[in-house]
Amino acid sequence: MLNKNKICVLIPTLNEEDNIIRIIEKIKKTKIKLDILFIDDNSTDNTQKIINIIKKKNKNIYAIFRNKKGIGSAHKEGLMWCYKNKYSKIISMDCDGTHDPKYFKKMLNLSKNYDLVSTSRFIKKGSISDWPRTRKLITILRHILLKFFLNLHYDASGAFRCININKINIKNFTQIKSNGYTFFWESLFYLNKKKFRITEIPVKLYFRKIGSSKMRMKDIFYSAFYLIKLSFNRFLIIKNF
Repeated sequence: MLNKNKICVLIPTLNEEDNIIRIIEKIKKTKIKLDILFIDDNSTDNTQKIINIIKKKNKNIYAIFRNKKGIGSAHKEGLMWCYKNKYSKIISMDCDGTHDPKYFKKMLNLSKNYDLVSTSRFIKKGSISDWPRTRKLITILRHILLKFFLNLHYDASGAFRCININKINIKNFTQIKSNGYTFFWESLFYLNKKKFRITEIPVKLYFRKIGSSKMRMKDIFYSAFYLIKLSFNRFLIIKNF
């Protein structure tokens, strides 16, 4: 049976040695009782070493170390771990400093009435004001394409979400085929199609200041191809999902 007050923050990592301690300290400032799960994709820097040191000193911090399989795969594995350990709420976020834990409280409060609470860069102006122009254009264009091809009016490509496990069965995530960045909007596409209750809150997302983005040009091209492929399923009735 799920514990109604058991919360886990799911954080995939790949070479984030300079951000691990920073994100943990920010989470602690929320003063919310929760656990933290790091899913590391075989980092080649000191990320795993730092996580292990902190994990030994904090009983609420856990880690999964694995070979590199992709950020979508990391989220799926983290979600399965959370379901197995009977959490009631999951907050997923990046480790690069773009996602601010100060929004946790609002996300958790809304999750009492919604199945999934997502965050949006498009509700309020200035949410990505410090981003480089090229990244802004890519983000806005992707948002427009997701609206057009999948009829998704949410900020579907973001990883900063709160999931109410009491309402969404694990199979709704494990059946997602994508193991990369497309996992985020593919999962939201299917959850929306299955009529789960989804809402958004506006957030300020700061551009990464420490470390480098893991997204490459090939990921952008693959996302475009995958979007067209998935759009053919838009009008299909999805059974047993």
